[in-house]
Amino acid sequence: MNNIYLQIPLRQPDISDIVLATVTRTSGSTPQKPGSSALFNKFGLVAGTVGGGILEGKVQQIAMESAVTKESGHYLFKLDKSQPEGEDALCGGKINILIDPNLDKHIPAFEAMRKSAASRIPGVLVSYVTGIESEKALISRYWITGSSGSLIPSGFRSRIEHAIKEMISQPDPGDFREIDLSSPGDKSSSTLFLESVIPPPRLIIAGAGHIGKALARIAVLLDFDITVIDDRPEFANSENIPFADHIITGDIGNTIAGIEKGSDTYIVIVTRGHKDDAKVLRACIKSDVAYLGMIGSRNKVALMKKEFMANGWATSEQWERIYSPVGLEINSKTVGEIAVSIAAQLVKVKNSRSAPL
Repeated sequence: MNNIYLQIPLRQPDISDIVLATVTRTSGSTPQKPGSSALFNKFGLVAGTVGGGILEGKVQQIAMESAVTKESGHYLFKLDKSQPEGEDALCGGKINILIDPNLDKHIPAFEAMRKSAASRIPGVLVSYVTGIESEKALISRYWITGSSGSLIPSGFRSRIEHAIKEMISQPDPGDFREIDLSSPGDKSSSTLFLESVIPPPRLIIAGAGHIGKALARIAVLLDFDITVIDDRPEFANSENIPFADHIITGDIGNTIAGIEKGSDTYIVIVTRGHKDDAKVLRACIKSDVAYLGMIGSRNKVALMKKEFMANGWATSEQWERIYSPVGLEINSKTVGEIAVSIAAQLVKVKNSRSAPL
């Protein structure tokens, strides 16, 4: 699970040295969109990105300094030839980045967010930013879910209540909103940033063999919440597959049957044999999952389809939803190449589902 915000509670032992940088506003062509975040410490980048290149180098320098001074700031960068940070990003856009070196003050909000993610509950991160003077700010953060609307401070509840309800009822990982609370003549600015935070899609890998292990290694870069299941403890363990968020040892078919599966679930069947594949497939073929893929030759898939149809284990419509043979056709031969082809197909399906109509 790679979400930057979800990593913050895990860094409490050294949280005083960690700085969060978040893109809050863009115009024109920019390397990242609002909501893109990165963590820095006094030595440099820890995780994430706000754009890379010279721009990120400049943000890193500011973050490293703020780790010492503890001064938060809201900075504007112009990406054109007239600006040093535009030398390798001549896109002509503008980008604002919020620097927060006081994450220890916001641990309750990030802890609540992590608990919500574990329960697969979407919510909205509210960041209240008050400007003191140029490039200096005070930041307060709140985590709001459908059941915690009362936590919205009364001072600005009426301004954001409708937006938050909308963002929670129609979750979109790219939904980032800005609400200006300033009044004409104010010496300082007050701004609310609302960011939709949705639990990452679930990838369930049935089989901890060579392909399952390789796929988990790649999928960790794709922002999936990864679960690997196998009945062999010598394979299904964190030492063998350190990339998985969850590892379950036990009967694969029965385990799959007992897992809640929804429209954000992606299942890849790569067990060690035909019987196990069939057992897993029976346990999930009727589920309304986003993706169901199974490894196997065309001959094996044809024989299994005949078996499922003859026994009434699936309808023709349900069978047609299976991606099998699994993966995009890239003439893959090796374990690594097969894992890449599966990962590419997962990305294609995921992004096609989230693409605007």
